[in-house]
Amino acid sequence: MSYRTIEFRIDKSIAILFLNRPNQLNSFNKEMHAEIRDALTTKVDTGVHRCLLLTGTGRAFCAGQDLNERKFDADNPPDLGESLENNYNPLISMITSLEIPVVCAVNGIAAGAGVGIALACDIVLASSTAEFIFSFAKVGLGLDSASSWSLPRLIGLPRARALTMLGERLTAERAEEWGMIWKCYKDENLMDEALSMAHYLSQQPTRGLAIIKQELKASTSNTLEQQLALEATLQKSAGVTEDYREGVLAFLEKRKPIFKGK
Repeated sequence: MSYRTIEFRIDKSIAILFLNRPNQLNSFNKEMHAEIRDALTTKVDTGVHRCLLLTGTGRAFCAGQDLNERKFDADNPPDLGESLENNYNPLISMITSLEIPVVCAVNGIAAGAGVGIALACDIVLASSTAEFIFSFAKVGLGLDSASSWSLPRLIGLPRARALTMLGERLTAERAEEWGMIWKCYKDENLMDEALSMAHYLSQQPTRGLAIIKQELKASTSNTLEQQLALEATLQKSAGVTEDYREGVLAFLEKRKPIFKGK
């Protein structure tokens, strides 16, 4: 499948996916959804690619939904629930369930669903001039793309309420200060830093990282007893991997480990 709304590249053991509708601020239409689904299911091979880097082209990361695709007709209003069920919800699930680390480099404005997609990634970096805008209230909508789930957990309920109801812009520096993202960098350094991090993660024990992702995701709903049981189960599976054996041997032999993601 050839792509018109995204770019997909391979750099050694990392996969890089660019949202690529710069003239529309990388806003989503049905074609972009279809192309990302294809890339994540047919191009990303977690047996080969050990990290995914998601970013955008141009001056925005993602402005959310392309409203030009939703011509409002009072007699026949769009079914936004169907749009979420068929497009945004599967996208969030695909990102969060990938068994490799997912790094997001927010290179500019992230608005609406664009923020939710960024926050679905494991580690979020941003350029110092990037801004996050929960613009849903500005057009009379509730939150989507898992924003209502992720945001209160990241910055707390009082800040989440104000940020989403007022629709104010949040700078990358403030987002880092509040713990919504990991770090922000000067614009000219963002991609170098993101690539460096992605390459670092791609050389780490991939299955162990996947287990950590699974544990942290489950922790939001598990009781302490359930989480302890999950940790024991998953640690048992981690203990038989080649990477665990290599990690222990490297420690004992006082050398740098060579992980293979197995």
